[in-house]
Amino acid sequence: MGKSIYIAEKPSVAREFAKALKLNAKNRDGYMESENAIVTWCVGHLVTMSYPEEYDPALKKWSLDTLPFIPDDFKYEVIPQVAKQFQIVSGLLTREDVDRIYVCTDSGREGEYIYRLVEQEAHVKGKERRRVWIDSQTEEEILRGIREAKDLSEYDNLATSAYLRAKEDYLMGINFSRLLTLKYGNSISNYLHTKYSVISVGRVMTCVLGMVVRREREIRDFVKTPFYRVVSTIDAQGHQFEGEWKAVKGSRYFESYDLYKENGFKEREKAEELIRFLLEGVDQKEGPVCRIESIEKKKEKKNPPLLYNLAELQNDCSKRFKISPDETLRIVQELYEKKLVTYPRTDARVLSTAVAKEISRNLKGLTRYQMAAPFAQEILEAGSFQGIEKTRYVNDKQITDHYAIIPTGQGLQNLGRLPQISQKVYQVIVRRFLSVFYPAAVYQKVSLVSAVGKEKLFSSFKVLVEEGYLKVANVPSGKKEEDAKNAEEKTDDIQCDAAFLACLQKLKKGAILPVDGYEIKEGETSPPKRYNSGTMILAMENAGQLIEDEELRAQIKGSGIGTSATRAEILKKLVNIKYISLNKKTQVITPTQLGEMIYEVVNASIRALLNPELTASWEKGLNYVAEGSITSREYMDKLEHFIRVKVGGVLQVNYQAALRSRYDSIAGNYRKGGK
Repeated sequence: MGKSIYIAEKPSVAREFAKALKLNAKNRDGYMESENAIVTWCVGHLVTMSYPEEYDPALKKWSLDTLPFIPDDFKYEVIPQVAKQFQIVSGLLTREDVDRIYVCTDSGREGEYIYRLVEQEAHVKGKERRRVWIDSQTEEEILRGIREAKDLSEYDNLATSAYLRAKEDYLMGINFSRLLTLKYGNSISNYLHTKYSVISVGRVMTCVLGMVVRREREIRDFVKTPFYRVVSTIDAQGHQFEGEWKAVKGSRYFESYDLYKENGFKEREKAEELIRFLLEGVDQKEGPVCRIESIEKKKEKKNPPLLYNLAELQNDCSKRFKISPDETLRIVQELYEKKLVTYPRTDARVLSTAVAKEISRNLKGLTRYQMAAPFAQEILEAGSFQGIEKTRYVNDKQITDHYAIIPTGQGLQNLGRLPQISQKVYQVIVRRFLSVFYPAAVYQKVSLVSAVGKEKLFSSFKVLVEEGYLKVANVPSGKKEEDAKNAEEKTDDIQCDAAFLACLQKLKKGAILPVDGYEIKEGETSPPKRYNSGTMILAMENAGQLIEDEELRAQIKGSGIGTSATRAEILKKLVNIKYISLNKKTQVITPTQLGEMIYEVVNASIRALLNPELTASWEKGLNYVAEGSITSREYMDKLEHFIRVKVGGVLQVNYQAALRSRYDSIAGNYRKGGK
């Protein structure tokens, strides 16, 4: 019987496989070998798509006459910087004594592509090939993955979608970047007085730039509107609270044109007029009073949030630690390689049924982690992990490649050697994981409606009565209930203490309470918020919609822009080519003058590239190919048609003059110091 070869994506992962297999292997140049097995590795991509000049040297010179460039057969080449490792891997894969190949690259579309390109260029023939698909790098999971490895052909559709994704990015990038640079690059360089300007265009990158520019323009164009609310101060047995006036049915101002929404006026004079009206006929000795018209008491539950996928983790880390999505991915990838967490490049926020049945292993492991130990012990003793598969945190239908990011309960010996920020990110993942085994947090809510004549004053209070999952979810920050409040607790309810709540609960309908006074509170409408690196990742995940509410995000989740594996890299590239600016302290994203000018060029010539829905539909198409719902040929036909039509359209028109006036308009926003 011949040897088996295990090929990983990088050396560190290869070493973990060798360790799990307990190979008595000798280290060689670029691989390890034992009596019956070989372990080798790529170093990321070893093979890439060839530039146009490899098809025809004349194509090195950019010319409108050579567009669109759509080859019948695509060419590939070994990346020069890693040619040595490719030769080593290629030689090993084609060795006569090797009869079985275990593909151990990352379990996802990109990992599949990395191996398939190597196999293609190495001309591997006549070998048995098996795919190792794992969710963490613990020894048990590696051995399970090898034991249950399926024939590589079962992943052919995934590989096809990976090839198509690369071809799509290649064709759109080369055709549209050359086209727009040749047509309009000089208009930008002349305006900015630079030597030349290459207009970089990408299927996902250009769409994201459009989102940033549109948001900035919404903020610029926003006109603040002042409004005036009337608020009373009501006294209940020495406890004072606010009652906000609203123009509900029965009010003299109901549906009045003077209103800005139902709880405020457009003009201060009208708010003053209301206060005079409320004070009419008041007994001078007793002072103003109100009568309690209704008291509603109810308990409100707040369930633990769903588990982390990469986008949610990147958003939380941007908010908490002010680190970029790219940095978060780097950290969580390292945590994965150190066996501390499961596979990070995932879109799922739930567990699989199979993992849920074995979840006690993860919990037992966490009893050795100081921060988690008391909580993990409590969960294990109470048995609250049993039956987790019947909850919303487990759903096989919501998982494509991998389940949510959770701690493995292993690798803890590596944690102390990692930087502080990595330890903090790990703790956030652990707290989110432990939360799902705790009950909901319970709030007692009291809502009062007080009447002054036919006018109504509204008050709402809540107090936390059962901590539930919040006792583990709260990341120490000096702010009470920070985790629960993150995008979840935006409410008009006034937080109150238990003593005040007890006082409120004694109040009865019809009770007369003194009003200490009325005041006018001036406010103004707020412009939309700029994206920060975290909210941009979420907006990309939801096809351009920034949905603040976490529960709603989970419900409407569909195809996004880019993938969990590529979104951070796209933002990084936009910063590097100076199309957007990222404030390192706040993580807020704004366009640059150059970025806005590029936006105008694309908007005038190939507007479809700025459409998040269209960009998401391309991504959805790739998913359909991976599922086997549509063929590679169907997808390529659609792609080639799109490129031919758009190139033809740009070649027929010229927007140079119109763009000049748009550049002037943009420049006015950057003259004071620029961005």
